[in-house]
Amino acid sequence: MEEQKISAEAAAAAAEKINQVIANVETVIIGKRQSVELVLLALLAKGHVLLEDVPGVGKTSLVSAIARSVDCGFKRIQFTPDLMPSDVTGFSVYNQKTGEFEFRPGAVMSNLVLADETNRASAKTQAALLEAMEEKQVTVDSTTYTLDEPFMVMATQNPLESFGTYPLPEAQIDRFLIKIAMGYPTVEEERTIIHNGSKAKKELKSVITKEEVLQLRELAEAVFISEELERYIVQIVSATRSHAKVLLGSSPRGSIALNASAKVLALFRGRGYVIPDDVKYMAPFVLGHRLILSHEAKTQRISPQQIIEEVLSSVAVPE
Repeated sequence: MEEQKISAEAAAAAAEKINQVIANVETVIIGKRQSVELVLLALLAKGHVLLEDVPGVGKTSLVSAIARSVDCGFKRIQFTPDLMPSDVTGFSVYNQKTGEFEFRPGAVMSNLVLADETNRASAKTQAALLEAMEEKQVTVDSTTYTLDEPFMVMATQNPLESFGTYPLPEAQIDRFLIKIAMGYPTVEEERTIIHNGSKAKKELKSVITKEEVLQLRELAEAVFISEELERYIVQIVSATRSHAKVLLGSSPRGSIALNASAKVLALFRGRGYVIPDDVKYMAPFVLGHRLILSHEAKTQRISPQQIIEEVLSSVAVPE
């Protein structure tokens, strides 16, 4: 068995740093600790996040608070039907003085990018995000520009309003590491929100630097995962492809995402090694949006999360 690469002290220090960021964001985002944790874990796993929920529950505020807590570049793209791909990636402008074309960076040229109401833009504009999300680069007029790390897209969409929206294609949804829904706050949490007002947002300061984020990413990659657990991850993902109520299961990208997110979760929990519980915890968030359910499952109102629970109970856990 391969030896653990990270010391207990290093794992504990990393966990403490991650918790500092979470505590900072929680001064603004009340009662949504799990959502805050998952977005931050996705950042450290080099992934992207899709936030889908009804309007007004704090999706944009969560993304903004994460960006302000991490000392990185932040840009917001409001997706609308008339948004052009060049608004996202950038475009070249002819300079009459120099006689040359100059590149004007688009909104995606930043560290943390909020793609607000993604499903309101046309398919062509949505596709402009694909290369940036997968390759961490954009190509404009045959010239490729590498995006600065850390890079992360946090996209939001409202599930209820269908008028004037363009559903995200499966190919693009698959590129998000996790998909989460925030839900409504409790009565007491909502009272705290209206009591605090906008004062907490103005007082929010960064508690971690860009370099520290990159260091945490490297540390997460070094987290040990045994061959048995790697096989366990693949068996879980494979089981989604053969489930009776699933038309299309998760791709190998789902296996890669589940492996990376389990490592980051282990680090967040102060360990330098992955255990089966890490995989089980992340599976619904990582795999749920990658499944296309059968018509029978939809008519029975079976959710992807229920399918994942069935899969987890059917796959033997390694000792």
